Amino acid sequence: MEFLSYLINGLGLGSVYAIIALGYTMVYGIAKMLNFAHGDVIMIGAYVAFFALTGLGLPLIPAVLLAMLVCTAMGVIIERLAYKPLRQASSLAVLITAIGVSYFLQNGAQLLWSSSTKVFPAVISSGFFSLGSLSISYLTLITIAVCILVMAGLTLFVNRTKTGSAMRACSEDKGAATLMGINVNFIISVTFAIGSGLAAIASVLLCSTYPSVFPTLGAMPGIKAFTAAVFGGIGSIPGAFLGGLLLGVIEILAKAYISTQLSDAIVFAVLIVVLLIKPAGLLGRKMSEKV
Repeated sequence: MEFLSYLINGLGLGSVYAIIALGYTMVYGIAKMLNFAHGDVIMIGAYVAFFALTGLGLPLIPAVLLAMLVCTAMGVIIERLAYKPLRQASSLAVLITAIGVSYFLQNGAQLLWSSSTKVFPAVISSGFFSLGSLSISYLTLITIAVCILVMAGLTLFVNRTKTGSAMRACSEDKGAATLMGINVNFIISVTFAIGSGLAAIASVLLCSTYPSVFPTLGAMPGIKAFTAAVFGGIGSIPGAFLGGLLLGVIEILAKAYISTQLSDAIVFAVLIVVLLIKPAGLLGRKMSEKV
C-alpha cells in the first residue's frame, strides 16, 4: 500500500508537470522554438491567483479564470513583442531572447511584489480519501482529474476544430500552410495563448501543493516540465502528458526510496538514459529535413 500511495502522489505531481509541459510542446511543435519564459508565466499566474484570492476575496474558480485571462494576455504579448520579430532569425537568437524574457519577468516580479515569500491560501480541501489502509489526498485526486480533463479537451480542440486543424497544418509545414491561406502568425499567437492559459491552471495546482509564492517560483517546475516534454517527445501532446506523469512518479519514488537530495539528479539521469536509447523521446518522431 505504501508503494501505491507513492505512485498516486507521483501521478499527482506529474499531472502538474504534464499541464506545464503541454505549453512547451505546443509552442515547439508549431513555432519550432523553446519558450524558456514559460515557467515565469506560471509565476505570474500564481501571483494573480494569490492576490485575487486574498486581496479581492474571489472564490477559487473566478480567481483561476482571472489568472488564466492574465496569463493568456501575457503569453500573446510576449509572443508579439519578443518572438514575432525573430520569426526568421536563428534558433540561438530566439533562445537568448527567451532567457532574457525570463529574467525580465523574474526581476519585474521582484520590483512589483518584493522577493519575500507569500503563503498561498489553502483553497482546495486538504482532506483525505481512505480506501482500507490507503489514504489519498483530495488535492492529488483533483490534480489528476484536472490534468485528464485538460488533456482530453486539448486533444478534442486540436483534432476536431478548424483552428486545431490549422495548428496541425502549421506544425507539419508552415510554408505550405501559408499557401493554403492559413494565418500562421495568428495560429502561433493562439498556441502561446493556450499554453499560457494552461500555465495559470498549473500554477494554482502547484501552489496548492507547495503553498509558497515568490519571483523564481516557476524556474524549477519549468525546467522539469521542459524535461518532461523532451522525455515524452517534444512536439507531441500525448508525449508531454506521458512524460509529465512518468517524471512525477520517478521523482516521488526517488525521494521515497533513494534520497530526497538526489531526486532531481536521478530524474535527469533517467532522461539522459532514455534519450540515449530513443533520441526523439518516448512518443517523438524522427524528422527528416531536405537539404
